[in-house]
Amino acid sequence: MLCTLSVQCVCAQSTPKIRQLEKERNELHQRISESETLLRSTGKDVKSQLDNLALITGQIDERRRYLSSIQKDVNAIQQEINRLENELKVLDTDLQLKRERYEKSLKYLHRNSTIQEKLMFIFSADNLSQMYRRLRYVRQYADFQRLKGEEIKSKLSEIEAKKKVTEESYEAKVALLKHQESEKKKLELQEAERKKMLSSMQNKQRQLKKELEKQRKAANKLNAEIDRLIAIEIEAARKRAEEERRRKEQAKKQSGSEVKKPTEKMEEYSIDDSDRKLSGTFERNKGRLPIPVTGPYVIVGRYGQYQVEGLRNVRLDNKGIDIKAKPGAMARTIYDGEVTAVFQYNGLANVLVRHGSYISVYCNLESVIVKQGSQLKARDVLGQIKTDADGNTVLHFQLRKEKEKLNPELWITR
Repeated sequence: MLCTLSVQCVCAQSTPKIRQLEKERNELHQRISESETLLRSTGKDVKSQLDNLALITGQIDERRRYLSSIQKDVNAIQQEINRLENELKVLDTDLQLKRERYEKSLKYLHRNSTIQEKLMFIFSADNLSQMYRRLRYVRQYADFQRLKGEEIKSKLSEIEAKKKVTEESYEAKVALLKHQESEKKKLELQEAERKKMLSSMQNKQRQLKKELEKQRKAANKLNAEIDRLIAIEIEAARKRAEEERRRKEQAKKQSGSEVKKPTEKMEEYSIDDSDRKLSGTFERNKGRLPIPVTGPYVIVGRYGQYQVEGLRNVRLDNKGIDIKAKPGAMARTIYDGEVTAVFQYNGLANVLVRHGSYISVYCNLESVIVKQGSQLKARDVLGQIKTDADGNTVLHFQLRKEKEKLNPELWITR
């Protein structure tokens, strides 16, 4: 039983850890493989080339993250191997000590074997009481010998189990390093393809500037409408909070309680209690919110202002992120909330969902299945994302805390 428990303990310490790392890595690799099936624009115009550049850049970023996770797993497995090797050294030392003690007991047994075999030791006792004590001693010594043998057997089994787990860890590390080399080669090919795209686009600076200006104007108009609707919602939330405060004060007056003037900051009255509670749970899920599209995806537009690497004087300013998905993909809400607005822009639908103080924005929808006032749960479908003539299916996603613009990538799980 001791032997079985020792083996189970060894396996419980190591194997599940390696399996968990493998599971997480496989999930990430599967998403990368799925993202490689996303359509690329076939057009030769600047817009199509920009779309292709964004897609390949997003895939390169994903593969770099994957390689980083592989390296972390390699380091974790190496730490596990080091721990196992240290434990093996301790076990070997313990085994050697037990063997020495067992050897001493065998030598003692050999010196007295003739006496024990002929039972002379027992029957040479002076009286029955002494004979009983000698008989009990012989039995205890036999039990002692058997126990020492079992300890050595158990320790040997534990060492063998440790060695097996160590070998499995070595094999996992070697396989992972081979996979890492394979992924590095794929990354090199993608980076070479990106350089080729950039070389093709560098000769089209005038058309590129014109296309980017067109996209910038369209984005500014869309963001202005989003800002306007969010301002309306903030004011509506403030009125609800003010009304709630009045009701509480009125209830206190009717009950005869003393009404104290609020000492909290005015910001605490911008939302009511239910919104405040929802905001708290939303904040606690930061970094774990689901991606707002169904199926495989690649983030092709990052948040904030940044220079496009490899292109001169090409600077982008994104108030959210752009997520490319497969044709037919659906937009879905990232958390529980209420639809506060559904509006049209350039023939496409856009949806705002309030999560307490937070508001998520979903743009570029071909159709929607929700309406203003709809109560939603996390991952509820909002509508289908538009697929353009080049086969691009891109959701523009923003996240706000009232008027403050947030980086959605810090909130969603990757």
